Amino acid sequence: MGFACQLLGKFDMQDMFKEGDIMIGGIFPIFNKQENIVASFTKKPPKVECTGFDLRAFRWTRTMMFAIEEINRDDNLLPNITLGYKILDSCASPTNVLRAALTLVSMSEKNESSSQCYPPPLSAIVAESGSTQSLVVAGAFGPFRVPVVSYFSTCECLSDKNKYPTFFRTIPSDYYQAKALAFLVKRFEWTWIGVLQSDNDYGRNGISAFTKEVQELGVCISFVGTILRTYPQSKILEVVEIIKQSTVKVILAFVPEGDLYPLMKEVVKQNITGIQWIGSEAWVTADRPSTPEMFKYFGGTIGFVVRKMAIPKLGPVLREINPYNKSESSFVTDFWETIVGCRPPSSVNDVLNGTKTCTGAETVDYTNKFFDVTQLRETYNVYQAVYAIAHALHQVMFCENPETNVSKQCRSVLEIIPNMVSEQLKKVHFVDAFGEDVFFDQNGDPPASYEVINWQLRDGQVQHIGVGYFSTSAEGKYELVINEDRIVWRTGNLTPKAVCSEVCPQGTRKAQIKGKPMCCFDCIPCTDGSISNTTGAADCITCPEEYWSNERKDTCVMKITEFLSYTETMGIVLITVSLFGACLAFSTMLVFIYFRNTPIVKANNSELSLLLLLSLIFCFLCPLTFIGELTVWSCMLRHTAFGIAFALCISCMLGKTIVVVTAFRATLPGNNVAGKFGPTQQRAIVCSCTAVQIVICVIWLNVAPPFPDKVFEQHSKKIILECNTGSDAAFYAVLGYIGFLALICLVLAFLARKLPDNFNEAKFITFSMLIFCAVWITFIPAYVSSPGKYTVAVEIFAILSSAFGLLLCIFAPKCYIILIKPERNTRKHVMGKNPNK
Repeated sequence: MGFACQLLGKFDMQDMFKEGDIMIGGIFPIFNKQENIVASFTKKPPKVECTGFDLRAFRWTRTMMFAIEEINRDDNLLPNITLGYKILDSCASPTNVLRAALTLVSMSEKNESSSQCYPPPLSAIVAESGSTQSLVVAGAFGPFRVPVVSYFSTCECLSDKNKYPTFFRTIPSDYYQAKALAFLVKRFEWTWIGVLQSDNDYGRNGISAFTKEVQELGVCISFVGTILRTYPQSKILEVVEIIKQSTVKVILAFVPEGDLYPLMKEVVKQNITGIQWIGSEAWVTADRPSTPEMFKYFGGTIGFVVRKMAIPKLGPVLREINPYNKSESSFVTDFWETIVGCRPPSSVNDVLNGTKTCTGAETVDYTNKFFDVTQLRETYNVYQAVYAIAHALHQVMFCENPETNVSKQCRSVLEIIPNMVSEQLKKVHFVDAFGEDVFFDQNGDPPASYEVINWQLRDGQVQHIGVGYFSTSAEGKYELVINEDRIVWRTGNLTPKAVCSEVCPQGTRKAQIKGKPMCCFDCIPCTDGSISNTTGAADCITCPEEYWSNERKDTCVMKITEFLSYTETMGIVLITVSLFGACLAFSTMLVFIYFRNTPIVKANNSELSLLLLLSLIFCFLCPLTFIGELTVWSCMLRHTAFGIAFALCISCMLGKTIVVVTAFRATLPGNNVAGKFGPTQQRAIVCSCTAVQIVICVIWLNVAPPFPDKVFEQHSKKIILECNTGSDAAFYAVLGYIGFLALICLVLAFLARKLPDNFNEAKFITFSMLIFCAVWITFIPAYVSSPGKYTVAVEIFAILSSAFGLLLCIFAPKCYIILIKPERNTRKHVMGKNPNK
């Protein structure tokens, strides 16, 4: 059980007082600024001077008084028991709120002469507006177990039941408001914002909670400005300068109205426009800044407020306030001066203070927002707080008879201790006169529900128009609903933008700028082969293997399959050259057939020459299998046809070389080699040499045949369609065998190059083999280094070059004599017996 003792001294504090059977305390910031006091600690401090009469807070005090009077008239709630009140002014100051708290918990006047300690004279306290002040009150009353019910303190820190076990409130915690603000910022994609906080628990805790929420949503805070109503003007100017220098277009102010108002005036003075303001519930519906003059700079402000309610019966009570009524309580003269502009003559020192004195003929403007009871928010919270205390007191004092279901008083007023009221407040659950459920959760908080309001100018007045709501469910889910069509922004109907960097378009990715927040970035185009198909992508997506990025880098498209086509220029040229070569070889064959009985044809072994020409025709036609889209058959045919055709060609060349060597060696005495190397042996050499290549190709096709293959290069938008050799060993065996035959032929021809003859064919064979070997030696590095379809082009070029080399070197001299110099196509000339040579 908690006790309170008499204060040794007494604070000279103005109050509103009414005696009752049970007393309820109240602390309100009737004045919103305390003048600085210099404490010397050598004498008693002077009386606290407060300025800035707050009409809204004064209405809260009258609402508490109204609710208590209403309860006293209710026969069902605390029947035959009257409630009294003692209301003090906190001046919105933590030090003054502590004075008020100590005054309320100290012993009453009638017990001042006693040295004993008595229970606190109050059963509960309705306090306070600011979170910092509520922390002071909750800390002061906690040891006495006096329940404190706040109507406007939202700091999440007050939900800590270990520190503040008897603190309750009728306004949601900032834990939920921070979530609601984060949802709002995310909803409109505002990622680059500034924030203002008050230099107290409300501001610091609110912004801390908000920062935690938005960090998970990718929102960056450009600056944090700190203000307080007691700050010197220089600090206010510093914050204003930060706003002017910043690039942000959206600013959240988590500040009570009294702290924010000096900065708002400076914003107006320095003509700072173009800012979209977001307001916390502590100022966004305040009357003082809601003026047409302020609207030019703060128009379009959006923010969250607690639900509103109309209390019609409160209207007449507010209109009856008049300083000329003797029954009126304190602060009425200050109210009258604010409403009417003068003080009653009964006020002392008014002339000395330069204040206008009333004549008694003044009229009250009842259109003032003070008298509007149709859209009450914090005022309704005060009303609910009083009723929650009353219901808790009723549960303490009255017991229900289980037999008759009739409540009866089971405790006297003197038996009530504050701790009993605190315990009942935890359980209280009732429906008020307006149909609202009133209860507190395990943290002493009400269910979270906010209305989204928007500052709009209508009929020359600033109005707070509801445009949505934020609510929580029993399952812990959050819902933000906004009717955007009803919002009037500072930019009109166009939703303001708040980004440090514009959203990266499709085809680009974000690149963090060193030394700047994550919301400030450059947009870098995706590299080839990767895309971003959404705006604001952090990374590019690599396309699948068979796909490539389009020019805009926002879609993956099929890669171009590259092969040497019949329709492209290179393909047409190679086909033309190939067919020309085949026709040239065929024409040469026709010439040799037609002139088969002439000496030069006979001397060059017409059978081997015709077979060589036939093989050259096949060599010229081989490139046709290299051109066009690949199939399994074309891949197998191109390499085997090439290998066999050239093997046959070089075998014929080898046979001709052997014929030349043996023919001229036969002229030596006693040498009969020519008789042993006739047509049959020549055919055997050609067939056996070609057969070896055929066997190699057959084994190749059975073990690991060539097949069409797609080659995917990492940084290329093309798929190279090429023939995979299947077995590299078999492929190089085919080439190696051709090279082996060519080398033997070259050596033999080289040895016979100086044999006596007018027409020594060994010279031409030697030269043709040198060209053949040179072409295929240079082919290897060119083949390896050529990209894509040019690899095939190089191979075709090597085939055609070597075929043309053989055709021209072997047959061009013979055709020249046959067709151009027929007079030299004689046996004597061929045998070297022409005297005119």
